[in-house]
Amino acid sequence: MENQKHKHLTAEAREEIQSCLDHGMSFKEIGKRIGKDQTTISKEVKKHISYHSNSFVKTEECCPLLLKAPFVCNGCKKRSLSSCSYTRRLYRAANAQTEYRTTLIESREGIPLNKESFYETEKIISDAVQKGQHIYHILQTHSLPISKATVYRHINRQYYAIGRIDLPRAVKFKPRRSKCNEFVPKCIRKDRTYEEFLEFKEQNPHLSHTEIDTVIGRIGGKAILTIHFTAFNFMIGLILEDKTAAEVSSKIKTLKQSLNDKGFSFGKLMPVILTDNGGEFSNVQCVEYNSDGEKESSVFFCHPGTPSEKPQIEKNHTIFRDIVPKGSSFDHFTQETVNCIFSHVNAVKRELFNGKSPYDLFCFTYSSELAEALGISFIRPEDVIQSPMLLK
Repeated sequence: MENQKHKHLTAEAREEIQSCLDHGMSFKEIGKRIGKDQTTISKEVKKHISYHSNSFVKTEECCPLLLKAPFVCNGCKKRSLSSCSYTRRLYRAANAQTEYRTTLIESREGIPLNKESFYETEKIISDAVQKGQHIYHILQTHSLPISKATVYRHINRQYYAIGRIDLPRAVKFKPRRSKCNEFVPKCIRKDRTYEEFLEFKEQNPHLSHTEIDTVIGRIGGKAILTIHFTAFNFMIGLILEDKTAAEVSSKIKTLKQSLNDKGFSFGKLMPVILTDNGGEFSNVQCVEYNSDGEKESSVFFCHPGTPSEKPQIEKNHTIFRDIVPKGSSFDHFTQETVNCIFSHVNAVKRELFNGKSPYDLFCFTYSSELAEALGISFIRPEDVIQSPMLLK
């Protein structure tokens, strides 16, 4: 039978379920036949059980066999025998389809509310609220055909003579903050998934990858784009006026141009880039291609909500947060401020590198000139400040 996943059960599917139950098939086997999960079959059967009794019924107790799947007598060998003294519980496709259609129609009809009945309801609610009555109490007392949520929605839209100021408790609560999370569209993530990243790394083991992310300060304020070179735990930051794809693209273009002017190549420095699904990274073309339209880097995305797939940059953010605690505003930061912060972050000696700092390893592999081109300066170990005192 055609796969019915994400679709309502049809009359034909219900007929198939009944036939399979009559032959003693399990929910799992039925689900495979009609393209549904076994839990869907279980819910369908239990929801549409019909009861049948005759003169042979001697007790109202439930048959012990019906306490487990399939919960009905369709496939029971004793079903037609007079020796069974229990009420029959059967699944009938025709009855199930009728009940389904009735529920479907009722759920879409809604409650008719013409102009006269609306104003009548409004007057009852407004008068009762003026007496200090609660909305739920009013609806129950007068049996009004309207939900509590709808009443609050009408009040907020000023359809009634009363307003939120007349609701003693409502005025104490702030309106819920609408949170709009932007994500990288699925079409952009195609061929750039984490699985493709692992495969690419396996085919190119000589290439080290770079992880990028953003850290935010005050909500709606400035943010910082962080770029982490995983081979050295070396991290730089670019100040963002806002957390948008346009702003990230602008900063990446500026960084590329700055490196080119100083004789360095963005593509050779960052051939493989791994990031998350934040909407600010939607413009992958800007990152992957240079000004001549040639591809110089490959961008890949982690699975949504899985920061553990880029653990090194997340771990390094904790050192950044030693200096700039969460909740701090970046609005007064300049690029020079960010460069100073990450210069101190990169000067912290790491046990992983036997007492060497990320700055030491990066400059040994590349050069101090490249580190300077990225905005990172040398900080003497005894001068490292790893606390908010740095900003003071």
